[in-house]
Amino acid sequence: MNGKKILAATAALTISALALTACSGGTTTGDSTTAAAGGNVSMTFWHNSTTGDGKAFWEATVADFEAANPGVKITIQAIQNEDMDGKLQTALNSGSAPDIFMARGGGKLADVVTAGQAQEVKVDDATKAAVGDAAFSAFTVDGKIYGMPMSILPGGIYYSKDLFKQAGITGTPATIADLEADVQKLKDAKIAPIALGAKDAWPAAHWYYFFALRACSQDTLDKATTTKKFDDPCWTKAGDELAAFSKTNPFNDGFLTTSAQQGAGSSAGLLANHQAAMELMGAWDPGVIASLTPDKKALPDLGWFPFPTVDGSKGAAGAMMGGLDGYSCSKAAPAECSKFLNFAMQKKYQEGYATAFQTLPASKDAQSVVTDGALVDVLAAYNKAPYVSLWLDTLYGQNVGNALNAGVVNLLAGQGDSAAIVKAVVDAAAKE
Repeated sequence: MNGKKILAATAALTISALALTACSGGTTTGDSTTAAAGGNVSMTFWHNSTTGDGKAFWEATVADFEAANPGVKITIQAIQNEDMDGKLQTALNSGSAPDIFMARGGGKLADVVTAGQAQEVKVDDATKAAVGDAAFSAFTVDGKIYGMPMSILPGGIYYSKDLFKQAGITGTPATIADLEADVQKLKDAKIAPIALGAKDAWPAAHWYYFFALRACSQDTLDKATTTKKFDDPCWTKAGDELAAFSKTNPFNDGFLTTSAQQGAGSSAGLLANHQAAMELMGAWDPGVIASLTPDKKALPDLGWFPFPTVDGSKGAAGAMMGGLDGYSCSKAAPAECSKFLNFAMQKKYQEGYATAFQTLPASKDAQSVVTDGALVDVLAAYNKAPYVSLWLDTLYGQNVGNALNAGVVNLLAGQGDSAAIVKAVVDAAAKE
């Protein structure tokens, strides 16, 4: 992928600039054991693929690493994605963190680093060359790398080509007005337009994030990373635009109690089973959708288009928002943690990761395996984007992110407005 692209609103996070407050400072883990010289090494590894090809990929990769490194044993624990953040934070704060754990960079990772709960990841030259500076920037704190990016996950709207055709829609919407028109066509055809798993909060918040990406300039997003000030009118404008869009009733019935990725009734499941036409999500979605189709295979008619433009917006045309899936080493993890992460970044394993998860690999060397039509379109848009911001809840840290996500759900539930979202975010930032 374009090595010059910045996948965060800022090129690197700085602890002193963020003025982050340390959480509980547990720095040891009872599950990690490095014996005396010549002894064995054991590590624990938490990831979020509980079934299917993703789970099998990690099992095979760990087995290969153990075979290549006699005396090293890695115990794997697969945790449901929606449970990961809570369980991981509890483990970090209690001093019982896994040696290798999921991380997505940004303010969330900076919080962990500030609390003394993670260690610098030693990245070898081959991995640095294959990944490039852009992806590593989101995992960089005070000039040091604290995480290994595995996949790059720009967001956008996935859709069913068959359902669009059934509703008489011949193209993809370029503007919000176009999207609203397509929503109406789908409703007229008795098709749920957009699946939304608002029960998990963050999928609902994605809608606000993208309206903010369109309403706010890159400079505004950038400055808020360090100042934690949200006084620019664009933040309220984004909420007002989301509120106006929500009045078209674009989401599936019961979206407030719909989960994101668990089962056929989730938002991803609704798209997988042609019960809804669209879903706003990151580039992991094709793999999740495939796991929820009746035959557990990729959805043949799955397409993708970027979030539409908004008239009068300050955001650069073509700007994208997304995240990275990566892994970090806990403070007390042995040196073999960094060794394992570099091992998993080899071309063979990055290609296997991209195939197993049906996503975009962080390594440019593995890009050729991306052949899924929707992901090819994501990649093309990514390579043309002027900038790609991290998801706002990742970029601004857990406290601000949680307040933001909850505020968006309240707005969509009719229990809040754009001003309430901004107030909740400002109040959360003030407590840091």
